[in-house]
Amino acid sequence: MADDWKTRVTQVRPSVPVHGGGSDAACLVMIYPPGPGMGKRTPLEGSEMVVGRGADCDLQLDRDSVSRRHASFARVDGSWQVEDLGSTNGTFVGEEAISKRHLRDGDLVKIGNFIFKYLVGTNVENAYHEEIYRLTIYDALTEAANKRHFLEFLDRELARCTRTKRPLSLVLFDIDHFKQINDKRGHLTGDHVLRELARRIRGRIRRDELFARYGGEEFAVVLPEADRGQGLNFAETIRSLVARDDFEFEGERFPVRISLGVATTDSITDPQVFIKIADDNLYKAKRGGRDRVVG
Repeated sequence: MADDWKTRVTQVRPSVPVHGGGSDAACLVMIYPPGPGMGKRTPLEGSEMVVGRGADCDLQLDRDSVSRRHASFARVDGSWQVEDLGSTNGTFVGEEAISKRHLRDGDLVKIGNFIFKYLVGTNVENAYHEEIYRLTIYDALTEAANKRHFLEFLDRELARCTRTKRPLSLVLFDIDHFKQINDKRGHLTGDHVLRELARRIRGRIRRDELFARYGGEEFAVVLPEADRGQGLNFAETIRSLVARDDFEFEGERFPVRISLGVATTDSITDPQVFIKIADDNLYKAKRGGRDRVVG
């Protein structure tokens, strides 16, 4: 299992800095999965770069979800395009499986379990550093805040709500039987479920609230100035939102359900104590039959 997270990146061309002097400067930034390769920049140079698991590839990604010769990036008419080379699991731009596609600045290219962000233009260097900064705050797979940012935000909000004597609610939830989804349908489907669930929920998050990936298939929402009733109502809203429509991946439709725990306070100042209350309620929801809210 540990080998599943190892990434070996081998390049024929040296990985030199991409300077912002030319309008066609371009690179790929690995933003997923987490690990030593995350944030690595691969310049797109010459006329073509082949990506795959094979040792003869220009960019080698050593994971079973990647085919031996999976995809190629080629310069065509002054811009870069990505082409799937008949891979087993397909090549995606955003959520769309492609056979061949010209790339635009900021496109996300998915190759097996790997996600790359394509950057191009005169400010590639600045864009790269901005992306690295984003990786310190957000989870690249789901675009939710990461655990570190969540803990910092929760600590600040607990202090503020205690100072102003206003309530604060925390919703913790995870995906019911997520391991079965991975075991039965594969980790690519599991990744899709995480992304799609996050996409559905992000639209319900207000500017002063925070939606975060707490770890694995577990997520959190911090609701400043929300009392217990408002916290429970929000949790029920997103439970219904997830359950309302089946998820779909590679032509197959299947249901996804979540269990949720809610905590509310106007006096707790320790984030870990507050999280434990919500976590205990989450496990009560699971023990009570799942697909429900406890708070």
